[in-house]
Amino acid sequence: MDASSKDTDGPNPDTFPDIFPPVTFAEAALYWLKLGFISFGGPAGQIAIMHHDLVEKKRWISESRFLHALNYCIVLPGPEAQQLATYIGWLMHRTPGGIVAGMLFVLPSFFILVGLAWIYMAYGSAPAVAGLLYGFKPAVVAIVLSAAWRIGARVLKNPITWSIAALAFLAVFVFELPFPFIVLVAGLIGYSSGHFAPDYFRTTSVHGPDRKGFESAWIDDHTPIPPHALFTMRRFIGAGAAGFAIWSIVMGAFSLAFGWEDTFTQIGWFFTKAALLTFGGAYAVLPYIYQGAVEHYQWLTPIQMIDGLALGETTPGPLIMVVTFVGFVSGWAKAVLGSEALFASAFIASAIATFFTFLPSFIFILLGGPFIETTQGNLKLTAPLTGITAAVVGIILNLALFFAYHVFWVSGIDGPVDWISAALAAIALIALFRFKSGVIPVILGCGLGGMVLRSLFPQ
Repeated sequence: MDASSKDTDGPNPDTFPDIFPPVTFAEAALYWLKLGFISFGGPAGQIAIMHHDLVEKKRWISESRFLHALNYCIVLPGPEAQQLATYIGWLMHRTPGGIVAGMLFVLPSFFILVGLAWIYMAYGSAPAVAGLLYGFKPAVVAIVLSAAWRIGARVLKNPITWSIAALAFLAVFVFELPFPFIVLVAGLIGYSSGHFAPDYFRTTSVHGPDRKGFESAWIDDHTPIPPHALFTMRRFIGAGAAGFAIWSIVMGAFSLAFGWEDTFTQIGWFFTKAALLTFGGAYAVLPYIYQGAVEHYQWLTPIQMIDGLALGETTPGPLIMVVTFVGFVSGWAKAVLGSEALFASAFIASAIATFFTFLPSFIFILLGGPFIETTQGNLKLTAPLTGITAAVVGIILNLALFFAYHVFWVSGIDGPVDWISAALAAIALIALFRFKSGVIPVILGCGLGGMVLRSLFPQ
C-alpha cells in the first residue's frame, strides 16, 4: 500500500466522477441520524439496514469492505452494529466522522429512553401504565428464552461448546460465580480446545448478510486505503492515550466532585467494566448488569430491571441502551442531588451510564481500525470468542429462569403462581417460535393484553 497517496477524507472521487460524487460530511451525518431513529430489530436488523443502504443502495462501501469491518466489530466487546457505524464513518471521514456516526446511532434512543424512564418513575403506578408494564414482563421472559435458543442454535454445534454452556449455567445458577470469572474461564477453555480440536471452532461471520455481487462502490474492494486509515504505531499510541485521557478526566472529575463511593462515580466505574464484558451481544452482559446494579449496589429492583429491558426492546438503537434506563432509575432512586432534583439526578446518572458504556467502543475502533484496514482478509473469529459465546448461552438461560421466577411467583416460590403472566408468556413464545413474530409486536401485544386483563382482573 502506498502510504504517500493523497491525504483525503476517503477514496478519490475523480475515479468515478459521474457515478460516485464525494459523500460529504453533512450527507453522512444526516444518514447516521436517520439510522438512529429507524435502527430497530436488534444487531441483525440494524446491520441489515446498513447493508441495504450503504452497500446496495447508496454504494458508499463495497460488500467485501463492509463484511471485513463487520468481522472486526463482532470480535470486539460492545454493540457490533453501533461499532460498525462508527467504523464506516471513520473510514469515510476520519475521526470526526466516526465519532459523529457512533453518537448519532445512539442519541435518539438515549432521549427516547430517558422520556420513557421518566414516565415510568413518575407515573408507573397509574392503572394504564401499570397494566402495560404487567404485560411487558412475561413478554421479556419469552424474549430472553428466545435469545438463548437463537444464540445456542448458532454456537452449540459440538460436545465442547455444549459442555461449556452447561458448565456456565451451573456456575451461575448453583455456585453464583461472578460473570467476569465465567467469561475468563470460557475463553481459556475455548483457546485450549481450539488448539487441540480446531475443527470444532472453525466459524464464519455471524449477523452478516449473504454474499453476492454488487456494482462498484465509492469505497470499493480495490480502493486504496486513505492515509488516515493506515496503521502506524504513533497513531495507535495516540488513539489509546487520547481514549484513556478522556476516561480518566471524566472519571476523575466525578470522583473529585462527589467522592469515589458516590453513586455517580460508581455508575461510571461499573459501566466501564460492563462495557468490556459485552462479548456475544447485550443479552450476554445483562446478567453482569443485574449482579451489579440489582444485587450489589441495589440501585433498582429485579422488576424494574425487567421493565427496563422491555422498554429497551421497543426503542431504536442497540439493546445495550437499557443501561440508560438503569442509570436513570438509579439516579432517581438514590436522589444524588436531593429530593427536589430527582429528574436532574436521574438524567445525569443515565448520561454517565451511557457515556461509559459506549466510550470503549469508540476507542476500540480508532485503535484497531487502521490495523484491520491494513490487514484485509486475515481476520476471523477466534476459538476463545466461540467459547465465551457458548458460555453466554448458559448464562442467558439462567437469566430467563430468574426473570420467570420474579414474574410468575411475585410473592415468592411458596406463593401462588400468576397464571395470567404464565399464559401471556406462553402466547409470546408461540408468537416468537411458531409465527416468527418480531420482538416489538410481541411486547406491545402483551402490553395491551396486560392492560385489558388487569382491568378485568385487578389485583
